[in-house]
Amino acid sequence: MFKHEIIEKNATLLLVGSLFVVSIGGIIEIAPLFYLETTIEKVEGMRPYTPLELKGREIYMREGCYNCHSQMIRPLRDEVERYGHYSLAAESMFDHPFQWGSKRTGPDLARVGGRYSDEWQVDHLKDPKALVPETVMPKYGFLSATNLNYTLIEDTLKTNRIVGVPYTDAQIANAKQDLETQATLDGDELDGFEARYQKASARDFDGNPNAITEMDALVAYLQMLGTLVDFDLYDASANRR
Repeated sequence: MFKHEIIEKNATLLLVGSLFVVSIGGIIEIAPLFYLETTIEKVEGMRPYTPLELKGREIYMREGCYNCHSQMIRPLRDEVERYGHYSLAAESMFDHPFQWGSKRTGPDLARVGGRYSDEWQVDHLKDPKALVPETVMPKYGFLSATNLNYTLIEDTLKTNRIVGVPYTDAQIANAKQDLETQATLDGDELDGFEARYQKASARDFDGNPNAITEMDALVAYLQMLGTLVDFDLYDASANRR
């Protein structure tokens, strides 16, 4: 019989043995995921973020919104009844990093897109307590007074493509124009923008047509969350399998 006492009294052997056992378990659990085609199921309707939405997502992370708001609806009855269809892995496939979150001080935002008007979102960000008196959310009114810096937006799309987001050459080449088109509803370039980004809405998001602000970008991002997947079609497709 093997004497465990030898390992238990030797810190080095115990460390090496523990790492060996953990490594075997990790390989068994993780390695198959690289070969399974269904690890992230492809879902019709998913697309990369538009340049404006991508800048809005950067602001969302910069301001720490993920500390209080998750973006992951679990497949539990109370969650689905409150927030909508449970989150799909495919909905985070272009997120680097994902915004699932670890706690909820405020509500989950995975399906917040389209639930409120642009005006409501702007007013809520400027003065949360005016709309939700019990909230502990701070004010973000400065976003309306801060012009959006998007001088490096082409490089941002290129970097995302390096990590697997399927931005095309046309999307990268037109990144700056597409951002301006979505925020100002430029009719001359609108057709090209809509062709490059399915289900993307173009309008003045912050109510100020004289400038493209950080508020424009953040509201554009919030208004698209959970709007890309048609769950009637998804559920029907899943039931046919």
